[in-house]
Amino acid sequence: MKRFPRKYRNACLAAVALAMTAILASCSFSWRMNGTAINYDVYKTINVSEFPIRAALVYPPLQQTFENQLLDYVTRNTRLQEVDGPADLELSGEITGYSLSPQAVGTDAYATETRLTITVRVKYTDNKNPAKNMDQSFSAYRQFSSDLMLTDVQDDLCREISEELVNLIFNATLGDW
Repeated sequence: MKRFPRKYRNACLAAVALAMTAILASCSFSWRMNGTAINYDVYKTINVSEFPIRAALVYPPLQQTFENQLLDYVTRNTRLQEVDGPADLELSGEITGYSLSPQAVGTDAYATETRLTITVRVKYTDNKNPAKNMDQSFSAYRQFSSDLMLTDVQDDLCREISEELVNLIFNATLGDW
C-alpha cells in the first residue's frame, strides 16, 4: 500500500477539519429538560382548577393528592404563573373513575390480584389559541395482591397513579407531544 506524501496528507487533514468546523458552526443544538413547547412571550399565566371526585366509589384524599401533584408538576416544569381566575391557559376537570377489578384468578377461584384504576377527565383551555383546546379522559392503574387490604396500600397506589396521570396530562397539554 502506497502512502500519500506528507504535504497531501496535511492538506487533506486541514480540509476535513475545515469542513467539520463549517458543519458544526451551521448547526444549532437545543435541549429542553421538561419537553414543554410553551412560548413564554405569549403565555404567562395558568389556572389549575379543582378536580372534584365524581366517581361512584370515593376515596376523599385522592382529590387533594391529585391536585397537589398536578399543580406542583406544572410549577416545577414551566415558568407560568399560577393565578385564580382568567388565565392564558386553564386546566380543569374531575375525577370520574375510581374502581377495583379482579385480575388474576387462583386455583381456588378467588382473585389473586386486584387492579385499582383511576380516571380523570381534563378540560384544557388555551385562551390564546382555541385550536389547542382539549377535553379528554386519562386513566392509569396499579395492581396489588389480593392478600393485601386496600386500606393498607391505597395511599401509595393513589400517589403512584396520580403521578402517572399528571405526566400523561402534562405531555398531552403543556408538553405538546
